[in-house]
Amino acid sequence: MKQAKQKLWTKDFIVVSSVNFLLTLIFYLLMVTIAVYAVDEYAASASEAGLITGIFIVGTLFGRLYIGRVIDNIGRKRTLIIGLVFFTLTTCLYFLPFGVPFLLANRLVHGMALGMASTATGTIIAQLIPDSRRGEGIGYYSMSATLATAIGPFIGLYMSQVTSFQNIFAFCLILGAVCLAVGFSVQVPKLPEAYRAGKNAETEAKGFQLSNFIEPKALPIALITLMIAFGYSSVLSFINFYAIEIDLVQTASFFFVVYAVAVLISRPFTGRLMDSKGANFIMYPAFLVFAAGLFLLSSVHTGVMLLLAGALIGFGFGNMQSSTQAIAVKMTEPHRLGLATSTFFIALDAGLGFGPYLLGFLVPVTGYSKLYAMLAVIILATAVLYYFMHGKKEKRDFPNTNTSAPLH
Repeated sequence: MKQAKQKLWTKDFIVVSSVNFLLTLIFYLLMVTIAVYAVDEYAASASEAGLITGIFIVGTLFGRLYIGRVIDNIGRKRTLIIGLVFFTLTTCLYFLPFGVPFLLANRLVHGMALGMASTATGTIIAQLIPDSRRGEGIGYYSMSATLATAIGPFIGLYMSQVTSFQNIFAFCLILGAVCLAVGFSVQVPKLPEAYRAGKNAETEAKGFQLSNFIEPKALPIALITLMIAFGYSSVLSFINFYAIEIDLVQTASFFFVVYAVAVLISRPFTGRLMDSKGANFIMYPAFLVFAAGLFLLSSVHTGVMLLLAGALIGFGFGNMQSSTQAIAVKMTEPHRLGLATSTFFIALDAGLGFGPYLLGFLVPVTGYSKLYAMLAVIILATAVLYYFMHGKKEKRDFPNTNTSAPLH
């Protein structure tokens, strides 16, 4: 019985991680192609094209904010299926040539559907993972999204050069349909009575409360997630412009591949270390490595230096992302798991989504090189913030702080 509980690579774990991979791949594939589509097909202005790209993330935030509160009223698997149905249907709507306003509305709803589906996958996966292997399990799960962030843009840019936008949308539709089909096969374990008692007591509270939408215990680590995602957003958004400036465009095309490889190499070890040694054992070195990657990026002169910066950022941010998610889950009672998951992803999406907009005001003043150096300092300052908000309370064995019954 004990051995079965410790099993990580179950059929459901693999299916849910695969769905997460495909959803994230579609998200990033469209992120790098939809602006060009809007300009080519509808003569959208630069600001309209930017809004069409970014409003998807706004929709994702709305979807997460709502679904985190009601996911257990709807049911975790049912929420996943509903999200995947809407995700597939809104992918179909890209084929309709109804102009910029319709495209904006569809992007918003498409983002909301992704917010629903990905919050469900994150909540389900946390329920499927044995408590003793939570850091390792969430590390593997989030690695599916990390791979998609490298593969999605690569496929999108390649397809935009060799085929039509209609074929790109058809490819995304096929992937969405695959997610929906395999989603039905997921078996979500029944929740224990202690969980239901806690949930029922909670629903007796009436009126508007922030805790109905956000998990307070996950807020400290969510703030840390927001800050590190804010720093990483500069890499996602400006690395190509920076590469043009320093004449390393060809090398830059491999930047995220190296980033993904660094995560793939390190994630299995860091997940196990987190479970055995505690989150601080991973987080403090990761802060230093992430900051070092940004510092190196700010002074890049050769292709080797650029790729080395990508590896350091992968070792740093790539492992911090999964570690902070594991902390958010472990700090929360089981009946608040959906809210904890949505709180974490809201912070992550907000940092990645609004970071480029805010940092865009600094680029004309600082330039890309000084911007990356400045962000490295901010990441080091965030390490100090992490100490006060979570690190000093962290115990060496990183025990599960939940006092409720386990999820299994």
